[in-house]
Amino acid sequence: MHFRSCFRIAGPLLAVAALASTPQTLREAANASGILIGTAVRPYLLSEPAYSATLAHEFNMIEPEDALKWWTVRPTAESFDFKQGDEIVRFAEAHGIKVRGHCLVWDHNNPKWLAEGHFSPAQLSKLLQEHIATVMKHYAGHVFAWDVVNEGLDEKGTPRDSPWYNRPGIGLSDQGTAYIEQAFRWAHEADPKALLFYNEAEGDTLNRKSDAIYAMVRDFKNRGVPIDGVGMQLHLPRLDYDTGAVAANIERLTKLGLQVHITELDVALPVDSQGGARAEDLQRQADAYQRVVRACLQNSDCTAIQTWGFTDKYSWIGSHSHGAQGAALLFDRAYKPKPAYDAMLKALAAGRTSTH
Repeated sequence: MHFRSCFRIAGPLLAVAALASTPQTLREAANASGILIGTAVRPYLLSEPAYSATLAHEFNMIEPEDALKWWTVRPTAESFDFKQGDEIVRFAEAHGIKVRGHCLVWDHNNPKWLAEGHFSPAQLSKLLQEHIATVMKHYAGHVFAWDVVNEGLDEKGTPRDSPWYNRPGIGLSDQGTAYIEQAFRWAHEADPKALLFYNEAEGDTLNRKSDAIYAMVRDFKNRGVPIDGVGMQLHLPRLDYDTGAVAANIERLTKLGLQVHITELDVALPVDSQGGARAEDLQRQADAYQRVVRACLQNSDCTAIQTWGFTDKYSWIGSHSHGAQGAALLFDRAYKPKPAYDAMLKALAAGRTSTH
């Protein structure tokens, strides 16, 4: 009798203990699995209680969506404005969150004075080196990783037309990816402790573009160019997305000695006039998110997963698609977790499946 009584008491106690140890947030699950779970943020929204509370509760990494791009941080050739970036850093450090920097070199989002300035290659080279040095030194010790160059290659895998490459470029337009290499060298000089990433769209599966990215970063590694990782954007174009190919691409990149960050994950759905998605699509979206997380967790050098925003209330998808798509993120417009959130939490809580 005594033994039976003890057994009956122990069962519920063990169940309670197991429940208490189960991660209840993305952040808890990510910490337990040794991975960063992040999202892109807008500083002016930090004053919205639901926005800031969800950020602090659910994520251990954040990245400025626009606050560190040229058009925001450099209003004139002679001046820098770090107010928005500093606000994000203050919030992050107050809540024990890491900050990822985005981005130092891009052909988009450049201020009018730069885009229409008719600078010579020598002038552009000086401007770019100065910009990288000033921004990175300002955030040294506060931003742990940077997208040094964003979307430098076109769909064929060749350098994309840009002010930095060939319009007119920094003086290296006849040398392929040499301007990208130069940006990484300048970035390392500015902050030797920061992790340096090349970030790209449409190069996440095995295709012509990802082959070009692989060839470029392999060449960089072989020649001692200071690059630490590749960012895969993963704005998923469809629900039956081939995450097996993503895992294979992660594998070959990490074998070069690089980290991989999934940097801009979202899964757009068809929506009605009110922005609502069908229940079956939400479930398929949840499966897509879960498969992406699993693809990353198969490899210990896939060290971060970041969504491009976290609430449908402020997603870029609606305006980009003229209202045809939306509902792309983990939380709905009222900050209620969606099936995608639950699926991502479950995948993170399951932990890593490989130690490569």
